[in-house]
Amino acid sequence: MSDDGRHLGHGAYGLALPDVPGAAHLLVRAPVDWPDWRIRHRPLPGTAGADEEHDFVSPDEARLRLSGGGHLLADRCASSSTLVLPERPADTEVVHPFLALTAAVAARWRGWQCFHAGGILVDGGVWGVLGDKGTGKSSTLAWLARHGAEVLCDDVLVVDDDGEAVVGPRCIDLRGDAAAWLGEGEALGLVGARERWRMQLGPTVLSAPLRGWVALAWDQDTSVEPVPPLERLPLLARNMSLRLLPPNGTGLMDLTGLPVWRLRRPRRLDAMGESAERLIEALRA
Repeated sequence: MSDDGRHLGHGAYGLALPDVPGAAHLLVRAPVDWPDWRIRHRPLPGTAGADEEHDFVSPDEARLRLSGGGHLLADRCASSSTLVLPERPADTEVVHPFLALTAAVAARWRGWQCFHAGGILVDGGVWGVLGDKGTGKSSTLAWLARHGAEVLCDDVLVVDDDGEAVVGPRCIDLRGDAAAWLGEGEALGLVGARERWRMQLGPTVLSAPLRGWVALAWDQDTSVEPVPPLERLPLLARNMSLRLLPPNGTGLMDLTGLPVWRLRRPRRLDAMGESAERLIEALRA
């Protein structure tokens, strides 16, 4: 219990999540200033065209399609989300990957920024790791975690209005080849739009200052180079979790003023060690 009598539950992304007790091992202890957010399930109607409505995010409600089918309904006033899916997902599936859209919508309603990115902790600050689908973001984060780095989040990076990156679920979902090569990951089968192998993450901080960004790219050789200032805003805008005008344009511009590095490396798992080490050296310098 807290000093005011409130039960300290578990959560992620700045939200306390009382409805997923079966996923407590993937969450952190929620401080008392994290609001409770309820997550429910509703069966997906079987009629044709039932899931063809347009996505929207209004000041108080949101409807967004989920990867792999179904959609999310979010209600700001009720502090709740409803996952409209054919079957009720397990609590561990709610927390990852289905929590990502709730985190993005709730962040927007709080005036925070949210990106499709991972986050690593280096010398007390967080670096957001950006990468399009297939650029090896999760496998790079998993390699770093396996070799002692603290990973703050895998799929979604939430930045509050003080410029602090907020902790995400304590897991990374890998693809089969990366899981086999790393020797990590529990096979989950098909969850969302793809098969997943889940790697458990260790404890970390609830939040830490965002120091900058890393953009991943493939190349024949490994290099770490700064991204020119004029390229930073388009890069961040392209990686926002919700492709909408940000609720706080000034806050987004502030984030473009942070350093941005581009990590280029060969598209081979056995090259991951060298490229990750080069990256950490650059960030610490």
